[in-house]
This record gives sequence, C-alpha cells and structure tokens, in this order.
Amino acid sequence: MKYIVGVDIGTTSTKSIAFDLKGNVITKKNIEYPILNPEPSWSEQEPDEMLSAVVESIKHVVAENDARGNKLIGVSFSSAMHSVIAVDEKGKTLTNCIIWADTRSKEYAEKIKSSELGHEIYMKTGTPIHPMSPLCKLCWMKDNAKDIFEKAYKFISIKEYIFYKFFNEYVVDYSIASATGLFDIYELGWNKKALDLAGISEDKLSRPVSTTEVIKGMRSEYADYMGIDVNTPFILGASDGCLANLGANAIKPGDAAVTIGTSGAIRIISDKPKNDEAERIFSYILTENHYVLGGPVNNGGIIFRWFRDNFSPLEIETAEKIGIDPYELLTTQASKVEPGANGLIFLPYLLGERAPHWDANSKGVFFGVNITHKREHFLRAVLEGVIYGVYDVGRALEETTGSIDTIYATGGFVRSQLWVQMMADVFNKKVVIAESYESSCLGAAVLAMKALGEIEAVEQVEKLVPISKIFMPNRENHERYMKNFEIYRRLYSKLKDEFVNIEMLQK
Repeated sequence: MKYIVGVDIGTTSTKSIAFDLKGNVITKKNIEYPILNPEPSWSEQEPDEMLSAVVESIKHVVAENDARGNKLIGVSFSSAMHSVIAVDEKGKTLTNCIIWADTRSKEYAEKIKSSELGHEIYMKTGTPIHPMSPLCKLCWMKDNAKDIFEKAYKFISIKEYIFYKFFNEYVVDYSIASATGLFDIYELGWNKKALDLAGISEDKLSRPVSTTEVIKGMRSEYADYMGIDVNTPFILGASDGCLANLGANAIKPGDAAVTIGTSGAIRIISDKPKNDEAERIFSYILTENHYVLGGPVNNGGIIFRWFRDNFSPLEIETAEKIGIDPYELLTTQASKVEPGANGLIFLPYLLGERAPHWDANSKGVFFGVNITHKREHFLRAVLEGVIYGVYDVGRALEETTGSIDTIYATGGFVRSQLWVQMMADVFNKKVVIAESYESSCLGAAVLAMKALGEIEAVEQVEKLVPISKIFMPNRENHERYMKNFEIYRRLYSKLKDEFVNIEMLQK
C-alpha cells in the first residue's frame, strides 16, 4: 500500500501521521515539548528539541509501515506560523525559536500599527501588525539584541530550520512566508518596505517557493536514522491554519473551518486575498489560487488547561484513578450549568489577544460574579468565553467576506461534545466534524498528493473526508448566549485603557 506521512510541527508537540491515498489514518506518533518563558512576555522553544520530535515521530511511523510492507511515497509538512530563529553562517542557532505567543515586541507593534506605513504593509502582506509577527520581532531584535541581529546569517522559521538540517538549503513556502508580515501576497516576493522597516535585506531570508515544492536528496545521516531513502520526496507544505481548512474540506464558498487547539482560529478559503481596512483579519496563502482569510485567537484550549492545572487537582487525581481524561470530568461538570453560566462572563485574554482586537495588553476578566456562582459556573464561563472570542472574529470575517453557512470543526476541542454544541449554539450555524480531526496533517498529505500527481486538484479532498457527526444549533440557547455576548463585546472597549494601566503596574 502506498502511503504519505503528514507532519504537523505544532506549538506543544509534533505529530506524524501516515495516510493511505484515500485519506485513512494508518499509524501516528505524537511527541511533546515544552514552551519556555525566560521572561514574562517571552515564549520560546528549543529548535533542536523540535527537530528531534520531527525525526523521531517520522522514524516511528515509517518503522510501523515498513513492518506492514507499505511503501512511503512522500513526506509533507504543516507548521505553526510566526516563528523566528536567528542562525549563523554554519546554520547554528543564535536564538531559541521565538513563537507566535511571544509578546516582547508589543511596543514596536503598537507604533507600527498606528502608522500609515504599518497600514500599507498590512494591505500588501495580509498579516495584521501584532507582536506575533516576525516583522515586529525583528524590529525588537534590531534594537534589543544587536549582537545577535548583526551576527545572524538568516532569520528563519522552525520549518525552514528543519528543512535546512535535512537538505542543507534555506527555503520557505509561500504559506509560512505570508504569515511573516514581510511577504507581498500579491507579488509572491519579499516586500521591500517591510524589509527596510525590519532593517534586513532579502539575503537574510529564505528563498520563497510554492507549497507543493518537492525537495529530494536528504542528508544521509537523517535518512538512514529515519529508515527512508535519501531521494524520498519531501513536500514543503503550508501553515497549520491553512492546512486545517484543506484537511477539513472547508474549501467551498460559505464554508468556514474553526480550529481550537492550544490557540484557535476561524478561516475561509477564497480565490484571492481580501484584506480588511480595519485590519481585523489575515490573508494567508494555501496555494497560488487559494487564499485563507480569517483571524486567530491566542486563547483556545490553553485556557481550559489553565483551569484544569490550577483549579482542578481533585479532578486530575480522580481521573488518574479511574483511567480517564480529566477534561471529561470537567466537561461533565460544566454541562450541569445552564447556557450563559447564570450571567457569569469571562474574557479569556490570559495571553493578550490577536483577532479581532490585536491587543497584547488585554487581560482575562470574570465579570458578573455573584454569591450564587460556584466553581462549575466559572468552568462553564471559561468554555463559553473561548467560543465568544472565536465568534467575535467570525462576525468580522463575515463583514469582510460574506456569510458563513457551515462550520467545519477541527482541533482537540472536538473531543468535547459540550464544547462543539456550544459553538453551534453561539454561531447559530451547523457544525460538522470530520471522521478524522487531524486536519492539518491530512491537509499536508493532500498537498503532497497534488505535488506527486496522485490527484489533479486539492478540491478532491472532498472524497477523503467522511463526516463523523453534525451538530445543529439550538435557537433558544443562541438567544441566551447573545445576551451575554453583547456584554462580552462591550467589556473589552470599556476595559481597554485599564488593561494598559494594570500592565504598567506590573513593570
């Protein structure tokens, strides 16, 4: 049997999944790694630890398929966006991998965002001005890490680092490049005004290529260790968000994909970019004929994990004893509370926020607390707050791109029926879950099938994604949620200045 390995280099782990050519999962391997926070606003990861996770996960799935007599025909990549690593002339890292959650450059982002040049760069690059953006990170580094900045031979993402290690070549796919704030999504090349602002030239960046670019000739030490032929085709692939849409079959007009993993996002696919004059949404590249429009939220499943780790020791202990996931116990508790959490509203901005506010200073807030509220009300409010955040972006997206009819749900949150139903009710739209919710890995595999001539067009993904479950909205719940949401939406504007004030107190 022929198979393709889809590799997803994520924020908290890397997973490699072997798919047959019908999109079925054969084997998979997931390897976790930590996020490092050396300073309060810094979020980094160790590049070689991530490289090891990629190598070991591929090695694992290849060995399992070798034992079954299956034939590997390609390896394709999905990756988290917005990472930056400075490397020297020998490819040695000068920094850790600075990831999307890092907000050290927020003062630079605020200055750029408020300028005419910042708006012009956004309209050309499709990347909102925010500390997540490599553009802002480089501006910070230029002033605050001068020795590293001047010594750096290249500034690259984690996927570029891995491909350099494998092939001794610096290449970046259009999709990852389009999320840097440095890449012109209309001209498919580096944007000179953005580069000038960051203080770099094109030779400090990788060569941009199509997301279906095929590279062969892997370094033998890696190929031998992973048990693959040195000429196995490696496909650059795209970013995790773009591939989540493709892998979920959310590619037709009126379809949207919502992913909630560590963070979250809502996205649609268009045949051309559609930037927002209000700078609320992004326009990233999937292929030269497919653009992914939408907005990310910083605060997804990581908020649920925060509640679990800090307020649920009994549930963790009980779950370990009876052999189930602690999240199952928590969602069961939350399900006993009526929609709307009895008027308790949670702003989930524990990591600041990206879309639609793009405000790194924003903070988490519980609002409306009264004497009747118990722990499970706070838990329910946390889950609802995450969905409100995604819904807030969804409304901005519809204003820019047109109405959404169906949502394809992906990411770890789909394991919770309560959370998915909550999404259907808040959006008042049908929510579909594919049989395999490993959409980013599947999307990478679909790009590989296109690149290798196994399919003619990426739209053929429709045949590879059987539907597992459909959630229909409850209108009564929707009306109840909307009363809370309108307060939720107003709270940010009322508290925006206070977020800045409390941030200053912590310095």
